Amino acid sequence: MENKNIILTGDRPTGRLHLGHYVGSLKRRVELQNSGKFDEINILIADDQALTDNADNPGKIRDNIVNVVLDYLSVGIDPSKTTICVQSALPALHALTFYYLNMVTTARLSRNPTVKAEIQMRGFAEEGLPAGFFTYPVSQAADITAFDATVVPVGEDQLPMLEQAREIVEKFNRIYGETLVLPKAMIPENETQRRLPGVDGKAKMSKSLGNCIYLSDDAKTIKKQVNGKMYTDPTHIQITDPGHTEGNVVFTYLDALCTNDHFAEFLPDYSCLEEMKEHYRRGGLGDGTCKKFLINVLESTLSPIRAERAKWEADIDAVYDIIREGTAAAVEKTNATLARVRKAMRIDYFVDRSIVGEWNDLLKKAKQ
Repeated sequence: MENKNIILTGDRPTGRLHLGHYVGSLKRRVELQNSGKFDEINILIADDQALTDNADNPGKIRDNIVNVVLDYLSVGIDPSKTTICVQSALPALHALTFYYLNMVTTARLSRNPTVKAEIQMRGFAEEGLPAGFFTYPVSQAADITAFDATVVPVGEDQLPMLEQAREIVEKFNRIYGETLVLPKAMIPENETQRRLPGVDGKAKMSKSLGNCIYLSDDAKTIKKQVNGKMYTDPTHIQITDPGHTEGNVVFTYLDALCTNDHFAEFLPDYSCLEEMKEHYRRGGLGDGTCKKFLINVLESTLSPIRAERAKWEADIDAVYDIIREGTAAAVEKTNATLARVRKAMRIDYFVDRSIVGEWNDLLKKAKQ
């Protein structure tokens, strides 16, 4: 295996991507793509994994494949530098998943903290747990190893998934010889790279909760979400009251998105966010002013993304070709890994006729 620096990341195509995705992963992906530090960057549209809890509604997945790719392209993912591919169209991933299932026990899967949290969040404990969902850490291990990924950007909540993948790699290599690349996690460097909460202050943005700001939302929708739903400080009743910035969603979003240039353009009373925070803490700064500033920051951030998306929406044929060509390249890449795995496991029966000679040798020995 060549010694390359390779990234694998991806998303489940269950809906349009939102501001939480942008802050938590998309913005960082563009930075990594343009850093020149990586030999390959692969983004996997994880439709197989999305089906593990949406098997009764496959149309939801199909409808959002192009939506997700439009979001990628609109934020600056460049298909000439980054391979965008579809999970279900890579047969090697299915074969690797099956082989790796023998590398892990059900007891180990049931102890995975991420799986336990996801099961509870989706209410599977009461309804019965789909086997595909239960084993999706194994599917993720197949994804990671199929691309020979050396680096996997993850949030802290996903570290148990990567640890499980590393265990599978180590066990496979111990049994069959050095075959698979051992991946490492790349976790967010600071708080502003972590996924934003919903506008209502809930820990996670969710379409069903209506607490998202989508990358494709128009200015009117953004204003409605901020003014109508965004959580601030319930103790900050009068403008003169001292306010709290910690846990205040307006300031959480400003921490993640605003720059000093935004103050120069939209709120020149302050030179930086810390000055604004200090005024809010001592009292005298109203929530309306804070929200108005945030709306301007959001519009400044999202308007060029919307404009870029509109260009791609005008040529969906080109978007389709990007997905198709990226997936074709990924098929070649992942098939090579599968061939290496099958060779290590000695189940590559039809690569050559060596098994005929082996059987002839066994027959000779049996006759002796």
